[in-house]
Amino acid sequence: MKVIISDCDHQDIEIERKIFSENNVFLELQQNLTEEDVIQYCQEASVIINQYAPFTEKVLSQLPHLKLVVRYGVGVNNIDLAAATKYGVQICNVPDYGTHEVADHALALMLTLTRKITKMTQLVKEGVWDYQESIPIYRHSEQVVGIVGAGRIGSVFARKVHALGCKVIAYDISAKSKKHDSTLSFIEFVDFEQLITQADIVSIHCPSDQAHHLFDESVFAKMKSTSYLINVSRGGIVDEAALYEALASKKIAGAALDVTEKEPISSTSPLLALEQFICTPHMAWYSEQAAQELKRKVAEEAVRYVKHEKLHYPVNKI
Repeated sequence: MKVIISDCDHQDIEIERKIFSENNVFLELQQNLTEEDVIQYCQEASVIINQYAPFTEKVLSQLPHLKLVVRYGVGVNNIDLAAATKYGVQICNVPDYGTHEVADHALALMLTLTRKITKMTQLVKEGVWDYQESIPIYRHSEQVVGIVGAGRIGSVFARKVHALGCKVIAYDISAKSKKHDSTLSFIEFVDFEQLITQADIVSIHCPSDQAHHLFDESVFAKMKSTSYLINVSRGGIVDEAALYEALASKKIAGAALDVTEKEPISSTSPLLALEQFICTPHMAWYSEQAAQELKRKVAEEAVRYVKHEKLHYPVNKI
């Protein structure tokens, strides 16, 4: 079987090479970022490790030997899952490599917003030393944190904010099964309407499937004027035009995004001019340990397939 890395922006692939070498599998690195490149240069591939290159129906239909695509990361937005299933291509991801990193990043964004760290740091740099410029700030132990999606990352984030004394509510399509999880007994599961109207802080941890522009003008109109929004999940869940309007008109107090509708976010985005808006460059997943874990798990999943072993992270059913 020929194994190809279709594209990768990492500094090196030594971890992957080592794992494949130990299992007597030859690995080839390419940098194919277009449909045409993938079709032209991956014709002989049975297994492809992928980061950004598009695996559309056009691509999948023209790779006759392809049986497996393993993606660097959790999301598979650049892969047409229906087409992959149609052509018998197994898709895998790595859903568990940066769980605590993403939860920690959400927590860091939450504390930065609620304690107004960015605003006050800028004022100090400008020579203003006056805590009253931060008014109002509210005690976390009297705040309600609403979590949209109490899955692997959302539940870890829930535990972290619960440790601060926050009341935690959550909306999740699998709420019935999660209510029986004793480790999540501190969470009150509510419907979406209750969450957006009750929460002082809303943190998004749900997949993007069927959630495009879930947070739109109508939702912002129902949120508390003192509330904050955090998204470390997927760009597109938040309607950024509606978010700008909500922030500019003070319908909500602030927002922090690690993911945006188009990445990188445009330098001309009006959101960037707002002091109550924070943005980081899709880095919530990152730590040195998480980056190494991702590379290792991607390679190990591909090797399992080559050795006809059970896969750990199948996304579609073949």
